[in-house]
Order: sequence, then C-alpha cells, then structure tokens
Amino acid sequence: MIRPAEPRSAGLQGFQHKLLVAMMLVVSAVAVGLYLAQRRVNADGRREFEREFQGEVAALHAVQEVRHAMLAERCRALARRPRIHAALEDNAPDLLYPSARDELADVMDGGEDAARAPATFALHARFYRFLDGTGAVLTPPAAADVGALRPADQAALALPGLPTAPQLGYLFRAAGTARESVDEIFALPIVSTETGEVIAAIVLGFKPIDLGATVGGADIRTGLWVGGRLRLPGLGAAAHAELAGRLTAELADPGRPDNRLEVAIDGQPYLLFYSRLNPGSQFPPAFEIGLSPLEGLLARQRALEWKFIGAALVLLIGALGASQWLSTRLSAPVEQLAVAAEENRAQRQRAEDALDTTSQELQRSARFSADASHQLKTPVTVLRAGLEELLAAEKFSPEVREEIAALVHQTFRLTNVIEDLLLLSRMDAGRVQLAFGAVNLRRLIDAALDDLSALPDNLNLAVETDLPPVLTIAGEERYTGLIVQNLLENARKYNCAGGRIRLAARAEEDWIILTIGNTGRPIPAAAQAHIFERFHRGTAGEDVPGHGLGLNLASELARLHGGALRLARSDEQWTEFEVRLRVAPAVPLAVSSFP
Repeated sequence: MIRPAEPRSAGLQGFQHKLLVAMMLVVSAVAVGLYLAQRRVNADGRREFEREFQGEVAALHAVQEVRHAMLAERCRALARRPRIHAALEDNAPDLLYPSARDELADVMDGGEDAARAPATFALHARFYRFLDGTGAVLTPPAAADVGALRPADQAALALPGLPTAPQLGYLFRAAGTARESVDEIFALPIVSTETGEVIAAIVLGFKPIDLGATVGGADIRTGLWVGGRLRLPGLGAAAHAELAGRLTAELADPGRPDNRLEVAIDGQPYLLFYSRLNPGSQFPPAFEIGLSPLEGLLARQRALEWKFIGAALVLLIGALGASQWLSTRLSAPVEQLAVAAEENRAQRQRAEDALDTTSQELQRSARFSADASHQLKTPVTVLRAGLEELLAAEKFSPEVREEIAALVHQTFRLTNVIEDLLLLSRMDAGRVQLAFGAVNLRRLIDAALDDLSALPDNLNLAVETDLPPVLTIAGEERYTGLIVQNLLENARKYNCAGGRIRLAARAEEDWIILTIGNTGRPIPAAAQAHIFERFHRGTAGEDVPGHGLGLNLASELARLHGGALRLARSDEQWTEFEVRLRVAPAVPLAVSSFP
C-alpha cells in the first residue's frame, strides 16, 4: 500500500520544484506590478511637468493678448485719422504719406517710447506702410519718415487682397544676416466714410516681446517660427537649422496628434511646444515656440527607476530564500500526505470491493426475499383456509374456537408481512412502476378512517380531522392508500386509552402537506433517527404487536411519489408525522419507474 522511497522522493522533488516555480510566478507578478507602478509614476511626473509648462505658456500668452489688444486699438485709431481718409478718398496717393507723416508723428516717436515704457510693452511703431485697393504696398517718397525697410522686407508686407478685419503677422528683417530681427505687424483696413467700403489698409510694424526670454520658474525659452524660418536666441546655427527642419515637417502634417515634441539639442533632451499666433490671418502662419529642458525630469525618473529595480531585486532574492525554506519545511508534511494518500487509495479500493460484494449480497437478498415471499403466500393461504374450515365446524368448544380465530387473525397478519416484504424487495430491485394520475386523497383518508373504525377499539380513541373538501395529489391510488393506512395504524397502535388521533391537511404552493398525530408515549430521542429503518422497533413498541416495516414502507412510497415523510414532533403530549405529496397537475402524468 505504501510507495517505495525512491518514487516518493522524486514526487517530493517535483513538489519543491512546483513550489519554487509558483513563488517565482508570484514574485514576477509583483515585479511587473512594480514596473507598471513606476511607469505610471513617471507618466504622472511628466504630466505634472507639462501642466507647469502649459501654465507658464498660458501666462505668457495672457501678456501677449493684452499687448495685442492695446496695439489693435491703437491701430484702429490711426486708421480713422481724417487727413489719411481725405487723401485716400480724393484719390491723391501722392499726398497720402505726407499727410500721414504729421498724423502719425506720435506713433513713430521711438525716443519718447523708450524713455517712458519698457521695451517689452512698446506701443510705438518701427515702420508703417499703406496698401492700395489690390493689397500691394504703396512705396513711400521718403523711407526715413515711415521707417526704413529693405525692398524684400517691404514686399513681404503685401496681401492677396484688402483685409476686412485686422491681420496679425511677423516679418523677418534682414533674414539670414547677422542683423536679422523680427517685427510684429498689424494690418488694419481703412473704410470709406462715404461708401462704407474698404478702400486701403495701413500696415504697422512693432517690436515684439523679447524672444529667448526665460518665462516663470519653468525655464522656458520662447521663440518664433514663420515660413520655415526659426528665431530662437541662444541656439547655435546647426541647432537652429535642425529644429527648423523638424518644425517644418511637423507643421506640414495635418494629422499631427498634438502641439508638442521632444527634441535633442547638443545631446540634451528638450520639450518643445508650439502655438499658432495668427490663426485666420492673410499673413504667413506664425507659431510661437516654447523650449524647456527635460534633464531634471529625466534625472528624477532615472532615480525612481533605480529605486524600483532595487526593490524588485531585494524582493526576488528574498522570495528565492523564502521559497527554498518553505519547500524544505513543507516537504515533510507533503511526504506524510503522500503516504496517507496511498493508504487511503488502498482503503478505498478495499471499500469499493466490499461495497461491490455488499451490493451483490443485497441483490441476492432481494431476490431471496421476493422468492421467499412468493413461496410463503401459498402455504399461508392454505393454512388460513384450513383454519377457517375448522372454525366453521361446530364440534369444538368455545375456548378452542377462540384459539382457532386467533390463529386465523395471525395468518392475516402474516399475509400482510409477506405483502410488505414483497413490495420492499421489488422497490430494492427497482421493479416498482407507478402509474401517476390524479388521486383523491380525501376519499382515501375517509376509507382508511372507516376501516379504522371497524377494528376492535379497546382504547376508546377520538378521531379529529381538519381537511379541505378537495385534496387531489399526483400519485398511484394503491400506494398512496398504503401510506395513509400505515400512518393511521401506527397512530392507533402507539396511542393511549382515551387518547386522540388528528388528521390535518393544507396546501403550500405545489405541495399537499398531510399531518397525522396522536397522543401516547413519545419516541425516545435516541430512537428518532432510526424509526424509518427497516425492522426497527423502539422501546415504546416493545408491548405493541408489529414487525417494524410500516414506517419504512410509508417513507419509501412517499419518496417514490416525489415527496417525503418526516417526524414533525414527538413529546410527552403529542407525536406527529408529516407527509409531503405533490399537487396533481392539469394534464395526466406518464407511467414512471423508480430505482
């Protein structure tokens, strides 16, 4: 029954290996969880950095919007100057610039502006030009009065047509040279006071907010990208060219997901944001550029990664040691379990063999019981017939006749026992078939009570009933009647002088609950668990005739009907049995057999 030592040792080694693998899987899962947590922390840190970045950029944009609003209002005022309107509406372009020189003298006063306002908030123009009805630039007679521009820079001020709303743009002056600078230009339409139509436009150039400044605490450097050209002070020529190419490719893609990208400048990582400055403008698109170093954020992320890696290594080493210790400690009880399992297997095999033998013996016993019952019915019938003939003769004294009558009664009892044994043997063999149908239980109870009243009653028993007028159950009338008869006979036999028998029935959903109770001695608590066993008779029935088959037969028949029989109560005052049977359905039931 016990396995040899070598296979058992191999099994234990397999257990240890499985335990180690399981521990490693757990540790791996924890390590993956730590890795994912670290990734999430890194992502949260990057999002926090970007929120700070966006906040600083938003603050810068707020300053620019205030300045743009002030510049737009000033340009509108300039466009409404009367002398400028007179020159345009009288179709005297040669008088336009001379008239504007006096009207716009305060606008071009750069010296006074420098003395009274910071350069970043300068509201004085560096140059101005007029556009004719086609959007072309009207060349001034004296560039010194209106701000000097190179021919290429002046040509860049032209528009495809006269604007109907203020236009914002940016002009690279002296592009590609050491004196390269950027101007912020506003184009305002000039509307005729007579026709209400746009007849010209004025373009003014202002110095923008200083590019390359560090904004707030996020160390953001700002710049400008216009038409493929980038201006971001503080960068070398190579970095300028590389960033300009990256931005040109990025802005040319209409499906770009967002307005940011990571770039490397001189081997250092940076986060670059861009935002359109002049949406809807007729001037070339201009984008504000924000550049912030990522080295600090990446350093924090690397430090956090090393912490997670260290924690994972410590956890892995600890798990290896713990799994080895656990496998060693658990191997002994597992070995005992293996031995016990082998012993249990052998015991189970013996139990199965014994069960098979018992099953065969039960089958032989059932066959013998059925055969014996059939064989006993004939001699008992012959014996009863002979006794009845003797009882019919008048040559015997009354005492002898009384003895013969008692013997006839015993033959009836013997016949009942034989019938019960035959029915039980058929049920054990699974050969009982029930022809289910609607059974009038109330009629069966009334018939059983009539039979009970015909028996000699030395106990003077009172019978009480609490039954509804209609009690229809699903079952077979013959076997249902046996259930009621056995329970009533049991209530009569175990009653006391002057006692009571009570029958009650009620409906509960799909069930009929029939209770049969009686007065008399209670069933001992130790015997209550065995009262439905075959041939069991408790101490309460030692002086009561019987063979211990009635309750067993009633219980088995109730089970075959799909119901149940149970002892509901037994005390000094009352003993009551409850049988549960199904309510008859609306359609007839088929014949069924039960094992």
